[in-house]
Amino acid sequence: MDVQIDIAAAIGLTFLLYIGIAIWSRVSSTRGFYVAGQGVPPVLNGMATAADWMSAASFISMAGLISFLGFDGAIYLLGWTGGYVLLALLLAPFLRKFGKFTVPAFIGARYYSGTARVVAAFCAVIVSLTYVAGQMRGAGIVFSRFLEIPIGWGVIVGMAVVAFYAILGGMKGITYTQVAQYVVLITAFLIPAVGIGVSLTGIPIPQIAFPEVAARLDGVMADLGFASYTSPFTNISGLNVFLIAMALMCGTAGLPHVIIRFYTTRTVSGARWTGVYALLFIGLLYTTAPAVAAFARFNLVDTVVGRPYAERPEWFRSWEETALIQFSDKDDDGIIDYAPGDLNDPASANELGIDPDIMVLANPEIAGMPSWVMAIVVAGGLAAALSTASGLLLVIASSFSHDIYKEFIRKQATEREELLVARGSMLLAVLVAGLLGIYPPAFVAEVVAFAFGLAAASFFPAIVLGIFDPRTTKEGAISGMSAGLLFTGAYIVTVAPGFGIGLEPWLLGISPQGIGTVGMLIGFAVTWSVSRMTAPPPEGIRELVENLRYPRG
Repeated sequence: MDVQIDIAAAIGLTFLLYIGIAIWSRVSSTRGFYVAGQGVPPVLNGMATAADWMSAASFISMAGLISFLGFDGAIYLLGWTGGYVLLALLLAPFLRKFGKFTVPAFIGARYYSGTARVVAAFCAVIVSLTYVAGQMRGAGIVFSRFLEIPIGWGVIVGMAVVAFYAILGGMKGITYTQVAQYVVLITAFLIPAVGIGVSLTGIPIPQIAFPEVAARLDGVMADLGFASYTSPFTNISGLNVFLIAMALMCGTAGLPHVIIRFYTTRTVSGARWTGVYALLFIGLLYTTAPAVAAFARFNLVDTVVGRPYAERPEWFRSWEETALIQFSDKDDDGIIDYAPGDLNDPASANELGIDPDIMVLANPEIAGMPSWVMAIVVAGGLAAALSTASGLLLVIASSFSHDIYKEFIRKQATEREELLVARGSMLLAVLVAGLLGIYPPAFVAEVVAFAFGLAAASFFPAIVLGIFDPRTTKEGAISGMSAGLLFTGAYIVTVAPGFGIGLEPWLLGISPQGIGTVGMLIGFAVTWSVSRMTAPPPEGIRELVENLRYPRG
């Protein structure tokens, strides 16, 4: 009962804080709604960018995947971190200097085409809806376990909260809410990591405690028949490791909800410093995640495996009620056996099924930490999910209201009318994302990986060539974005198990999480080829691209 009270208090206080910030920062202009009036200081913008970036996939699911994939799970760290560096150094300053509020607006202006802008807006909506579905799923898991309500109702509660502060405050409300959410989520991630590191090794710095725990985990997993935890390519092939990491990296550089962050500062210099601060804030969590993953897997095995099912710990019983952890006594001996293989495969000796998405949330319980630590972790998980969801919803709203409605449906629309359309489209997006969160196609991090693949295949070639190749034409950009998105989307829908078709990977065994790299290469090839077969851009566009990469004066 004390745990429930602590968790309810943590959730209630943080939600009141977010709603209070939204009311304080509410906006009445499109400039305030889309880019927070371009008045956010770089330090705070960096903190908000980090919160926007570190979604439920980073907080809840990434360490869980590393727990079960071991060395191979590092692709998520490498891809997402490397992608952010690529975005911050290679693309963001140029996009900010170009001066357009949204990625579709940049593509429309750079490629002198309303059609290109609409295609880009459509891509932004598809990518953002896929991404936000993972965030809603993460929120649903948190609510389901700790408030003891069905996952569907948990998704609905998360939808209601994020819709309130995102629709009311726009980018300004979202930005300052995300500053608060970053503080909550990083505190929630570090406290149990430090505490468990001390209990296992006596070392209070998780990054330093990690090698010792990983070495012990290698021995434990070998005794159970698993491959070494730190050995490469034991769970994912070398080809897929490379392709997934590349898709995550290039997808990062094409994600519209991250790019738009660099428009909320007053100057290009401010955009660069935003990137520096955000990288520091992101690195704090990302360097801790491998340690959290190893701690959670080690404690899980230590407290459950080989013990009588009738004597299973209380945390195990609680998570069983969510169906995210399961036991099947295949040999009828009443002992929890853990071995390689699928729980549902009769030929496998494995009797334990664990959803990777529970590992970070269950970690304090497994380690026997106080209830207030669990409450902070719950609040952090929700902060991570809702902060990213709000940024994505803004992209969806701006893509429809600013890039489609204002430009093509009703050009004479007033600012007030455009703002109403933006808020209405955001509400609709919340409902669609909630439905996808209730019926997800995969684990949280895997759903997010699909979004990154789609972004890499659609946006990355158009943005990179738009900045660095003056010869790229509107026909090339439109063809490349369409080809990349259609190929990648079709492969994901036919191969990812959660979509119901479930075909085997038919292209060299490439996983749906890594197919975005192939889609990106197709996008580059189509964009470059079509551009060389069509009339060159106008002279003014070519001069604009040439001047874009040089400092003013």
